[in-house]
Amino acid sequence: MLVVMENHATPDQIERVVRVIEEMGYHARPMPGGQRMAVGLVGNDGRVDGSRIEALPGVAEVIHVSKPYKQVSREWKQDSTVVRIAPGVEFGGEQIQIIAGPCSVESESQIVTAARLVRVAGATALRGGAFKPRSSPYSFQGMGKRGLELLALAKRETGLAIVTEALDEESIQLVAEVADCIQIGARNMQNYSLLRAAGRIGKPVLLKRGMAATITDLLMSAEYILAEGNERVILCERGIRSFDTMTRNLFDLTAIPLVQKLSHLPIIADPSHGTGLRDKV
Repeated sequence: MLVVMENHATPDQIERVVRVIEEMGYHARPMPGGQRMAVGLVGNDGRVDGSRIEALPGVAEVIHVSKPYKQVSREWKQDSTVVRIAPGVEFGGEQIQIIAGPCSVESESQIVTAARLVRVAGATALRGGAFKPRSSPYSFQGMGKRGLELLALAKRETGLAIVTEALDEESIQLVAEVADCIQIGARNMQNYSLLRAAGRIGKPVLLKRGMAATITDLLMSAEYILAEGNERVILCERGIRSFDTMTRNLFDLTAIPLVQKLSHLPIIADPSHGTGLRDKV
């Protein structure tokens, strides 16, 4: 539920709304915005009787959010969220940001050389996997903690922000010490314990759409992170699995404007996984 305040509502009136929501046993989230001041009510499993809140001074209206992804929806927040992962690196704003780098960190010379090259090419953030989810248990799984140390070195050398993936609740603690933005990959998009952990840590999160996930699935996964109090989520369309074997994935271009309509969260595109063919990126 969302409590929209009148334009001239005073701080005392807003505070009273917060207090009443908490007295009712829910959590209140004040949400100042460019278009309106609102207070979100979270922690409810069903429809809340808003008549008590509606009668409070300074309240313009009470909105019952219809979408299952409450805090992610534009009903909840009309202004587009801008996520800052490092000084001058913001997603959802005016500037286009480019995240570039190798699939995985393999050596010091490889990641530092790659970082220097992508910086010259215009990238503002470096990607590289220290922990790698693989379809086969026999494939290279990443360098782990040593890979994170090399990413930190590349950051010191180039000043690029670091985006790298966490696989589970154990690795996310290590990743958070180095990364400016924690990536949750397609295979873990519905790993709900990991999503909750990412919400509790509070760092920016890059959430990739799963290979067989609907747009609603993606937004519901983001809701897990926001429900823990972390609004700094960047969504990513990276292609979905289709029947066609000519390309690795099918890049769902329509998903981007649709998500922008449904949600206030920023969304970016991953052309590398979207095609799966480097000569087509």
